[in-house]
Amino acid sequence: MNIIINGKTEKLENVRTIEDIVAHYDLLAKPIVVEADGVVLTREQWASTDVREESRVELVHFVGGG
Repeated sequence: MNIIINGKTEKLENVRTIEDIVAHYDLLAKPIVVEADGVVLTREQWASTDVREESRVELVHFVGGG
């Protein structure tokens, strides 16, 4: 399935939900914000939010530092 991740088209297999995408990038344990098709999702919504061909997903993770 082709999904647009942070503005770049990615071909991901075996993903059905936002949670699957976050897991694919090994970000489940990280403090991140996810936006799917223009809607910011809470972590509780990830497993119930389906993705489809050409979904637009933004994954924003925070990096500490000074």
